[in-house]
Amino acid sequence: MTEQRFIEISQSFFVDSIYIEGFKKLGLTSFNALFSFNAAENLTKKNLAEFRSRLQFQIEKPPQITVFLKRYDSPPIMVQIKNWFAQRTRISCGLVEKVSASRLASAGVSTPKTIAYGEQWGSLFEKRSFVITEKIPQAEALERKLPECFDGRPTSANLKCRRQFITQLASFIRKFHKTNYRHRDLYFSHIFHDNNSGFFLIDLARAFKPMVLCRRYQIKDIAQIYYSAPKRYFSNTDRLRFYLGYVGKSKLTGTDKIYIRQVINKVNRMRQHNIKHGNEAPFKR
Repeated sequence: MTEQRFIEISQSFFVDSIYIEGFKKLGLTSFNALFSFNAAENLTKKNLAEFRSRLQFQIEKPPQITVFLKRYDSPPIMVQIKNWFAQRTRISCGLVEKVSASRLASAGVSTPKTIAYGEQWGSLFEKRSFVITEKIPQAEALERKLPECFDGRPTSANLKCRRQFITQLASFIRKFHKTNYRHRDLYFSHIFHDNNSGFFLIDLARAFKPMVLCRRYQIKDIAQIYYSAPKRYFSNTDRLRFYLGYVGKSKLTGTDKIYIRQVINKVNRMRQHNIKHGNEAPFKR
């Protein structure tokens, strides 16, 4: 695989060399152009902070590909400081995701490909930053699409396929956590699966390596997976199979049982929080 080469096409605006012509065709060659660009699908959602925006659009490579743009405009100072503490360095909001994705990919954990990024600084704090990633080819979030073996009535063939999928998912999450990273938003919506049975992690803006409370953040990640796995597809036995695959064991120990109880307690707290907002948890549906 050819190593990526980023070119600075304008001050602090870096683009993967093979995409430069595509950016030029769209006129996206400066911060001002990028932050005023709206000829795209707006992916905003109700809980998205005002300083953040997300867009989806196409760009010529060639051929034409779909990309996602995340922009951060004047992030609150406390948000920036929290990022610095979490990342153990002064870093912009846009670069957090780029750096985390690169480090995870180097460790063998698949992530979306970054094709452009940039940051502008004031005397101390970030003014604006962005990151653009390529859509993962032939892949969908587990929240939207599970393998075909989860459709229809259980048979010996599709049950075998389901169990294999759960084991592979557990191995992927174990590999991710072995990097000492924690995602902090590890729902099915942020785990992608492609036609070649590969897994990917997206939305790494909050991913970090905690210096303390590592177990707490690990439990949070596992609880988020449990929470977002629909009951109609994943039985309690399936959830236990995932856990055993995750820890690499064939049976539970006393320590495992304590851990599982902590995960379930966290899941129930998450559920109670969402019930107050009129939302039922996927693991109950």
